[in-house]
Amino acid sequence: MSACEVCGNDYDKAFEIRTPDGGSHTFDSFECAAHRLAPRCEHCGVIMLGHGHEVDGHQYCCGHCAQAATG
Repeated sequence: MSACEVCGNDYDKAFEIRTPDGGSHTFDSFECAAHRLAPRCEHCGVIMLGHGHEVDGHQYCCGHCAQAATG
């Protein structure tokens, strides 16, 4: 069994995600994986699981946040 690096749960169905930079992460749920690895909106801080809006290299969850942050 492997322990989740976010919540510490020692779970027999834990899974590993490898990142492009060679990193490796172990999680017991998609929720913990998203909490650790998913980008966050630079305006409101929400976790972005889908595509968001990119403006000048900055990531936002929606057009509203992009507009609010960039004027």
